[in-house]
Amino acid sequence: MTQTKTAIVGGGILGMTLALRLAQAGQRVTLFEAGPHVGGLADAWQLGDVTWDRHYHVTLLSDIHWRRVLAELHLEQDMQWVETKTGFFTDGQLTSMSNTLEFLKFPPLGLLDKLRLGGTIFYASKLRDGKRLESIPVASWLRKLSGKRAFEKIWLPLLRAKLGENYRHTSAAFIWATIARMYAARRTGLKKEMFGYLPGGYARILEHFETLLHANGVDVRVNHALQRVEPFNPNANGVGASVNVANVTNESAHAVGVGVKQVQLSFRDRPAETFDRVVLTTPAPVISRVCPDLTEDEHRRLNGLRYQGIVCASLLLKKPLAKFYVTNITDDWVPFTAVIEMTTLVDPAEFGGRSLVYLPKYVSPDDPLFEVSDDELRASFIAALKKMYPDFSESDVEAFRVSRVRHVVALTTLNYSDNLPPMQTSLPGVFAINSAHIVNGTLNVNETVKLAEDAVKELLLPNLAGLGTSTHKPEETQPLILANER
Repeated sequence: MTQTKTAIVGGGILGMTLALRLAQAGQRVTLFEAGPHVGGLADAWQLGDVTWDRHYHVTLLSDIHWRRVLAELHLEQDMQWVETKTGFFTDGQLTSMSNTLEFLKFPPLGLLDKLRLGGTIFYASKLRDGKRLESIPVASWLRKLSGKRAFEKIWLPLLRAKLGENYRHTSAAFIWATIARMYAARRTGLKKEMFGYLPGGYARILEHFETLLHANGVDVRVNHALQRVEPFNPNANGVGASVNVANVTNESAHAVGVGVKQVQLSFRDRPAETFDRVVLTTPAPVISRVCPDLTEDEHRRLNGLRYQGIVCASLLLKKPLAKFYVTNITDDWVPFTAVIEMTTLVDPAEFGGRSLVYLPKYVSPDDPLFEVSDDELRASFIAALKKMYPDFSESDVEAFRVSRVRHVVALTTLNYSDNLPPMQTSLPGVFAINSAHIVNGTLNVNETVKLAEDAVKELLLPNLAGLGTSTHKPEETQPLILANER
């Protein structure tokens, strides 16, 4: 029996999971990554003399899809689970908000404001479907439920920190998904935030994952920058030619592509290759660019998605800043979105006894911040830290490095589901599956794995039952989570 020859473009967790599941189902899979190594947003890098995650991540007790993958990698048993605390920096003050009592004492809000804010969170946590919220602007929904003061003092600064002015185009489904994941972080009864990490970080995970891919016959190719995807018919004109199917409807695409046997991929400085099937996991604008033969409607949908990017600084410090894993910031003078202090979660021994801090700033893909130099960012960010933490000194900084990614997450804009491009394109054998298809959820590794496994079972191999399951059943009792997890 001839194996289907499948190409997966994009070597992040989504592409790696797709490649693994298809290979386990008997497909002949090649995984292409433009960068020098796999991992995507979950990759690791060097910070001073430490190798750790380029962006901040946590695993939750409720992340059953990701934990099953970790079990396949023989790593799940090594996970460390830690109780963490949450802080708020508002009106120039650092305040803990890690339990109900601290919430009731929260200075910026009166008792009625707190009751309405708490009621909003509780109400959102009980909703099971965010679809109907897609038609409601997030600002209108939160202002109505929480009241004007709670909205202006808490919600609006947090929305602007995460979305910038794009919050005006974002639906209530965004905050519903965020609240649902945050609310799940609190263990029933104990009301504690429990987060997990793997000693060695994602560098260790990716090493094991790539080894598992090779063991299942996946051909992993890095430094392959895709330039074009097009239908290819080896029988055309007796030799082989690309088949242009531009401006055809989805209904007629299959008819147009009857003679198309394969899909051709063209790479920068690499020979072109052909496959029976191609799955693109890259951001939507990239898919539109490399697939010029898609229909006008497909290009419109792909380019119509609003993305949010990130500029994230990693700092290796001689001593800790505070006791909070995440400090949410509502003061608009601070040049970053939050303070993520990994050493409140991860054993400082992983960093040679020092503290690892992330300072993320979420921005639109065309934000001028992407052009600001590392030195300018360092000066701005460290000046802000000095104001926030009186005991902090620039001499505490041993290493400073900046990551910039223009397309991180597609925003849940109004009527998002109705305008989302389908996974199966009009081009025969070409599929577009990316994080934009995490509908009414938050971008995190668990949701990414779930998307990959659902797509394989429902679209790529719809007749294959039980794919992606494991005999290992991780603890499913108490959830957990973090709003800003990448």
